[in-house]
Amino acid sequence: MRISVTDAKGQLTELVRRAEAGDEVILTRHGHAAARLVPVRPTPTREDRQALLDGIRASAKQPTPGPDAARSQDFLYGEDGLAP
Repeated sequence: MRISVTDAKGQLTELVRRAEAGDEVILTRHGHAAARLVPVRPTPTREDRQALLDGIRASAKQPTPGPDAARSQDFLYGEDGLAP
């Protein structure tokens, strides 16, 4: 909903309630958007962030072992050690 700053002064409590409920409340000045009321989101605690990281790490795929890096280009050379 869009409402002028002048009109919002008299109904701030109701506008805050609507913003908390999820309604988009935009305050206008001279017909142009000036501010938006949004609900405050709780900041995650350190434990919450750590649990999220642990979950991501647990679900990550483990890399499959590939060829040894020292021998990874051997297919380019013949038995004599020269390129074909």
